[in-house]
Amino acid sequence: MAALPPAPFPEPGDKHAVEQGDVLTPRFGPDGLIAAIATDADTGEPLMFAWMNDEALRLTLDTGEAHYWSRSRDALWHKGATSGQIQTVVELRIDCDQDAVWMKVRPQGDGGACHTGARSCFYRVVDGGALRRVE
Repeated sequence: MAALPPAPFPEPGDKHAVEQGDVLTPRFGPDGLIAAIATDADTGEPLMFAWMNDEALRLTLDTGEAHYWSRSRDALWHKGATSGQIQTVVELRIDCDQDAVWMKVRPQGDGGACHTGARSCFYRVVDGGALRRVE
């Protein structure tokens, strides 16, 4: 992956620069986080939704492996460091207003992504008011 500019990321410019420009200027929320979606690079299956802070996004870009910010642990999280479910990033995209990222990943280990042991965190369908497992 290409080298990043020195921390922090550049400040977002005007609307045109953010939406049409060629400089990564992520718009982190007031809590310092940006939304991150991971999908399977080969199947397109949604695997998980998580959060990234500046450091997690930088590490992801620098290493080619997904890093997140765990709000529940209040700590940086290298996906798969303990479970073996490392997510190798094939492509990272940022949305039009640079406040969300989408990563196409190849899950390693057993191929799972969810801490519950499921392949995807999206393993239940909302059926009326009830949840139905679909794995």
